[in-house]
Amino acid sequence: MSINVGFIGPGIMGCPMAINLIKGGHALHAFARRAEALQRLTAAGATGCASPAEVAAHADIIFTIVSDTPDVEAVLFGEHGVVHGARPGSVVVDMSTISPTATKTFAARLATHGIEMLDAPVSGGETGAINATLSIMVGGKPEVFERVKPLFECMGKNIVHVGDNGAGQVAKACNQIVVAVTIEAVAEALTFARRNGADPAKVRAALMGGFAGSKIMEVHGQRILDNDFKPGFKVGLHQKDMRIVMETAHQLGVALPAAALVTQHLNALMGSGDADLDSAAVVKVLERMSGKGTD
Repeated sequence: MSINVGFIGPGIMGCPMAINLIKGGHALHAFARRAEALQRLTAAGATGCASPAEVAAHADIIFTIVSDTPDVEAVLFGEHGVVHGARPGSVVVDMSTISPTATKTFAARLATHGIEMLDAPVSGGETGAINATLSIMVGGKPEVFERVKPLFECMGKNIVHVGDNGAGQVAKACNQIVVAVTIEAVAEALTFARRNGADPAKVRAALMGGFAGSKIMEVHGQRILDNDFKPGFKVGLHQKDMRIVMETAHQLGVALPAAALVTQHLNALMGSGDADLDSAAVVKVLERMSGKGTD
Protein backbone atom coordinates (compact mmCIF):
# COMPACT_ATOMS: atom_id res chain seq x y z
CA MET A 1 0.00 0.00 0.00
CA SER A 2 1.36 3.39 -1.02
CA ILE A 3 1.73 5.92 1.81
CA ASN A 4 2.10 9.68 1.46
CA VAL A 5 5.55 10.27 2.95
CA GLY A 6 7.47 13.43 3.77
CA PHE A 7 11.24 13.58 4.03
CA ILE A 8 13.28 16.43 5.49
CA GLY A 9 17.08 16.35 5.43
CA PRO A 10 18.29 14.29 2.46
CA GLY A 11 22.01 14.40 3.19
CA ILE A 12 24.64 11.67 2.87
CA MET A 13 22.45 9.22 4.80
CA GLY A 14 19.04 10.72 4.19
CA CYS A 15 19.14 10.86 0.41
CA PRO A 16 19.55 7.11 -0.20
CA MET A 17 17.06 6.39 2.58
CA ALA A 18 14.49 8.61 0.87
CA ILE A 19 15.22 7.03 -2.51
CA ASN A 20 14.58 3.60 -1.00
CA LEU A 21 11.17 4.82 0.17
CA ILE A 22 10.42 5.90 -3.40
CA LYS A 23 11.60 2.49 -4.65
CA GLY A 24 9.17 0.97 -2.16
CA GLY A 25 6.33 2.59 -4.11
CA HIS A 26 5.57 5.47 -1.77
CA ALA A 27 4.72 9.03 -2.86
CA LEU A 28 7.36 11.31 -1.38
CA HIS A 29 7.45 15.07 -0.74
CA ALA A 30 10.84 16.42 0.33
CA PHE A 31 12.59 19.50 1.64
CA ALA A 32 16.33 20.18 1.71
CA ARG A 33 18.36 23.27 2.50
CA ARG A 34 20.73 22.50 -0.38
CA ALA A 35 19.27 22.62 -3.88
CA GLU A 36 21.52 19.84 -5.17
CA ALA A 37 20.31 17.45 -2.45
CA LEU A 38 16.70 18.13 -3.38
CA GLN A 39 17.47 17.70 -7.09
CA ARG A 40 18.72 14.16 -6.45
CA LEU A 41 15.36 13.26 -4.92
CA THR A 42 13.21 14.99 -7.53
CA ALA A 43 15.21 13.16 -10.19
CA ALA A 44 14.25 9.92 -8.42
CA GLY A 45 10.55 10.85 -8.44
CA ALA A 46 10.01 12.96 -5.32
CA THR A 47 8.10 16.24 -5.26
CA GLY A 48 10.14 19.16 -3.95
CA CYS A 49 8.74 21.49 -1.30
CA ALA A 50 9.72 24.98 -0.14
CA SER A 51 9.55 24.32 3.61
CA PRO A 52 9.09 21.61 6.25
CA ALA A 53 5.53 22.88 6.75
CA GLU A 54 4.75 22.27 3.07
CA VAL A 55 6.19 18.75 3.31
CA ALA A 56 4.01 18.03 6.35
CA ALA A 57 0.89 19.34 4.62
CA HIS A 58 1.21 16.61 1.97
CA ALA A 59 2.30 13.71 4.20
CA ASP A 60 0.80 11.25 6.65
CA ILE A 61 4.24 10.25 7.93
CA ILE A 62 7.10 12.77 8.00
CA PHE A 63 10.72 11.64 8.31
CA THR A 64 13.44 14.00 9.53
CA ILE A 65 17.18 13.35 9.58
CA VAL A 66 19.28 16.42 10.37
CA SER A 67 22.51 17.15 12.21
CA ASP A 68 21.79 18.00 15.84
CA THR A 69 19.16 18.66 18.49
CA PRO A 70 18.66 22.39 17.67
CA ASP A 71 18.22 21.50 13.99
CA VAL A 72 15.42 19.06 14.81
CA GLU A 73 13.72 21.68 16.99
CA ALA A 74 13.92 24.24 14.17
CA VAL A 75 12.55 21.81 11.58
CA LEU A 76 9.65 20.82 13.82
CA PHE A 77 8.75 24.05 15.58
CA GLY A 78 10.42 26.89 13.64
CA GLU A 79 8.65 29.60 11.66
CA HIS A 80 7.98 27.26 8.73
CA GLY A 81 8.24 24.07 10.76
CA VAL A 82 6.36 20.81 10.55
CA VAL A 83 3.76 21.79 13.18
CA HIS A 84 2.49 24.54 10.90
CA GLY A 85 1.57 22.06 8.17
CA ALA A 86 1.01 18.66 9.76
CA ARG A 87 -2.51 17.35 10.30
CA PRO A 88 -3.67 15.79 13.58
CA GLY A 89 -3.08 12.06 13.40
CA SER A 90 0.08 12.37 11.33
CA VAL A 91 3.39 10.95 12.55
CA VAL A 92 6.83 12.55 12.79
CA VAL A 93 9.69 10.04 12.65
CA ASP A 94 12.98 11.65 13.66
CA MET A 95 15.93 9.57 12.42
CA SER A 96 18.55 12.09 13.54
CA THR A 97 20.92 11.33 16.41
CA ILE A 98 20.00 13.81 19.13
CA SER A 99 19.44 14.16 22.87
CA PRO A 100 17.12 11.54 24.42
CA THR A 101 15.89 14.16 26.89
CA ALA A 102 15.05 16.67 24.16
CA THR A 103 13.34 13.92 22.15
CA LYS A 104 10.88 13.31 24.98
CA THR A 105 10.16 17.03 25.13
CA PHE A 106 9.62 17.25 21.36
CA ALA A 107 7.21 14.28 21.48
CA ALA A 108 5.18 15.98 24.22
CA ARG A 109 5.06 19.26 22.27
CA LEU A 110 3.93 17.49 19.09
CA ALA A 111 1.25 15.65 21.07
CA THR A 112 -0.38 18.98 21.95
CA HIS A 113 -0.99 19.38 18.19
CA GLY A 114 -2.36 15.85 17.85
CA ILE A 115 0.83 14.64 16.13
CA GLU A 116 2.52 11.37 17.08
CA MET A 117 6.30 10.98 17.20
CA LEU A 118 8.81 8.16 16.92
CA ASP A 119 12.55 8.57 17.45
CA ALA A 120 14.32 6.17 15.11
CA PRO A 121 18.07 6.82 14.81
CA VAL A 122 20.05 4.51 12.57
CA SER A 123 23.38 2.74 12.38
CA GLY A 124 25.08 1.32 9.32
CA GLY A 125 26.58 4.34 7.58
CA GLU A 126 26.17 5.46 4.00
CA THR A 127 26.61 1.90 2.71
CA GLY A 128 23.77 0.66 4.90
CA ALA A 129 21.59 3.57 3.78
CA ILE A 130 22.23 2.81 0.10
CA ASN A 131 21.69 -0.94 0.50
CA ALA A 132 18.65 -0.57 2.80
CA THR A 133 20.38 -2.63 5.49
CA LEU A 134 20.38 -0.08 8.31
CA SER A 135 19.85 -0.95 11.94
CA ILE A 136 16.92 1.17 13.16
CA MET A 137 16.34 1.75 16.89
CA VAL A 138 12.85 3.01 17.63
CA GLY A 139 11.22 4.77 20.57
CA GLY A 140 7.51 5.59 20.81
CA LYS A 141 4.08 4.01 21.11
CA PRO A 142 3.94 0.35 19.94
CA GLU A 143 0.88 0.99 17.76
CA VAL A 144 2.60 3.93 16.03
CA PHE A 145 5.69 1.79 15.47
CA GLU A 146 3.54 -0.89 13.79
CA ARG A 147 2.00 1.76 11.55
CA VAL A 148 5.40 2.98 10.38
CA LYS A 149 7.17 -0.41 10.30
CA PRO A 150 6.50 -1.07 6.56
CA LEU A 151 8.40 2.14 5.80
CA PHE A 152 11.26 1.19 8.10
CA GLU A 153 11.48 -2.08 6.17
CA CYS A 154 12.21 -0.08 3.00
CA MET A 155 15.31 1.35 4.68
CA GLY A 156 16.67 -1.24 7.11
CA LYS A 157 16.97 -4.86 8.14
CA ASN A 158 17.45 -4.85 11.91
CA ILE A 159 14.43 -2.91 13.17
CA VAL A 160 13.87 -2.94 16.93
CA HIS A 161 11.18 -1.18 18.95
CA VAL A 162 13.18 -0.35 22.07
CA GLY A 163 10.56 1.40 24.22
CA ASP A 164 8.85 4.75 24.80
CA ASN A 165 9.86 8.09 23.25
CA GLY A 166 13.57 8.66 23.77
CA ALA A 167 14.43 4.96 23.99
CA GLY A 168 15.58 4.87 20.37
CA GLN A 169 17.98 7.72 21.09
CA VAL A 170 19.24 5.93 24.20
CA ALA A 171 19.97 2.83 22.09
CA LYS A 172 21.83 4.95 19.52
CA ALA A 173 23.87 6.57 22.29
CA CYS A 174 24.78 3.07 23.50
CA ASN A 175 25.80 2.17 19.94
CA GLN A 176 28.06 5.21 19.74
CA ILE A 177 29.67 4.40 23.10
CA VAL A 178 30.52 0.87 21.96
CA VAL A 179 31.79 2.02 18.56
CA ALA A 180 33.91 4.85 19.96
CA VAL A 181 35.47 2.82 22.76
CA THR A 182 36.19 -0.09 20.40
CA ILE A 183 37.84 2.21 17.85
CA GLU A 184 39.97 3.55 20.70
CA ALA A 185 40.91 -0.01 21.73
CA VAL A 186 41.85 -0.99 18.17
CA ALA A 187 43.89 2.19 17.73
CA GLU A 188 45.71 1.61 21.03
CA ALA A 189 46.43 -2.04 20.18
CA LEU A 190 47.88 -1.28 16.74
CA THR A 191 49.91 1.65 18.12
CA PHE A 192 51.25 -0.64 20.85
CA ALA A 193 52.19 -3.27 18.25
CA ARG A 194 53.97 -0.77 16.04
CA ARG A 195 55.93 0.79 18.89
CA ASN A 196 57.06 -2.68 19.98
CA GLY A 197 58.46 -3.44 16.54
CA ALA A 198 55.76 -5.95 15.58
CA ASP A 199 54.06 -5.79 12.19
CA PRO A 200 50.67 -4.25 13.03
CA ALA A 201 49.07 -5.82 9.96
CA LYS A 202 50.06 -9.28 11.14
CA VAL A 203 48.97 -8.47 14.68
CA ARG A 204 45.57 -7.42 13.34
CA ALA A 205 45.33 -10.64 11.30
CA ALA A 206 46.06 -12.66 14.44
CA LEU A 207 43.52 -10.76 16.52
CA MET A 208 40.80 -11.12 13.89
CA GLY A 209 40.75 -14.88 14.55
CA GLY A 210 40.06 -14.58 18.28
CA PHE A 211 37.80 -12.80 20.75
CA ALA A 212 39.35 -9.45 19.82
CA GLY A 213 38.00 -9.81 16.29
CA SER A 214 35.20 -7.39 15.39
CA LYS A 215 33.76 -5.39 12.53
CA ILE A 216 35.65 -2.39 13.87
CA MET A 217 38.93 -4.33 13.97
CA GLU A 218 38.22 -5.36 10.38
CA VAL A 219 37.19 -1.98 8.92
CA HIS A 220 38.76 0.67 11.14
CA GLY A 221 41.82 -1.46 11.80
CA GLN A 222 42.48 -1.51 8.07
CA ARG A 223 41.97 2.23 7.84
CA ILE A 224 44.55 2.71 10.58
CA LEU A 225 47.03 0.40 8.85
CA ASP A 226 46.56 2.25 5.57
CA ASN A 227 46.61 5.69 7.24
CA ASP A 228 43.50 6.30 5.15
CA PHE A 229 40.88 8.35 6.98
CA LYS A 230 38.49 9.11 4.15
CA PRO A 231 35.28 9.37 6.15
CA GLY A 232 32.77 6.63 6.59
CA PHE A 233 31.61 8.50 9.69
CA LYS A 234 33.17 11.89 10.31
CA VAL A 235 34.97 12.92 13.49
CA GLY A 236 32.71 15.98 13.74
CA LEU A 237 29.55 13.87 13.83
CA HIS A 238 30.99 11.28 16.20
CA GLN A 239 32.16 14.04 18.53
CA LYS A 240 28.65 15.51 18.46
CA ASP A 241 27.16 12.13 19.33
CA MET A 242 29.60 11.61 22.19
CA ARG A 243 28.83 15.10 23.48
CA ILE A 244 25.18 14.02 23.70
CA VAL A 245 26.27 10.84 25.52
CA MET A 246 28.33 12.77 28.06
CA GLU A 247 25.68 15.46 28.60
CA THR A 248 23.05 12.80 29.25
CA ALA A 249 25.39 10.89 31.55
CA HIS A 250 26.02 14.11 33.46
CA GLN A 251 22.27 14.68 33.86
CA LEU A 252 21.85 11.16 35.25
CA GLY A 253 25.05 11.03 37.31
CA VAL A 254 26.32 8.00 35.33
CA ALA A 255 30.07 7.30 35.20
CA LEU A 256 31.35 6.61 31.67
CA PRO A 257 35.14 6.89 32.00
CA ALA A 258 36.07 5.13 28.75
CA ALA A 259 33.53 7.13 26.77
CA ALA A 260 34.85 10.34 28.37
CA LEU A 261 38.41 9.48 27.28
CA VAL A 262 37.45 8.88 23.66
CA THR A 263 35.39 12.06 23.66
CA GLN A 264 38.51 14.00 24.64
CA HIS A 265 40.44 12.41 21.78
CA LEU A 266 37.68 13.36 19.35
CA ASN A 267 37.77 16.89 20.81
CA ALA A 268 41.52 16.97 20.13
CA LEU A 269 40.93 15.99 16.51
CA MET A 270 38.35 18.76 16.19
CA GLY A 271 40.87 21.23 17.60
CA SER A 272 43.53 20.16 15.11
CA GLY A 273 41.23 20.70 12.13
CA ASP A 274 40.44 17.03 11.51
CA ALA A 275 36.64 17.22 11.81
CA ASP A 276 36.08 15.77 8.33
CA LEU A 277 38.27 12.69 8.80
CA ASP A 278 36.91 9.27 9.73
CA SER A 279 36.74 8.73 13.48
CA ALA A 280 39.40 6.01 13.15
CA ALA A 281 41.74 9.02 13.09
CA VAL A 282 41.80 8.85 16.91
CA VAL A 283 45.01 6.90 16.27
CA LYS A 284 46.58 10.22 15.22
CA VAL A 285 46.03 11.54 18.74
CA LEU A 286 47.53 8.42 20.29
CA GLU A 287 50.61 8.55 18.07
CA ARG A 288 51.17 12.22 18.83
CA MET A 289 50.93 11.42 22.53
CA SER A 290 53.43 8.60 21.99
CA GLY A 291 55.90 10.90 20.26
CA LYS A 292 55.23 9.90 16.67
CA GLY A 293 52.85 11.71 14.31
CA THR A 294 51.09 10.13 11.34
CA ASP A 295 51.23 13.18 9.06
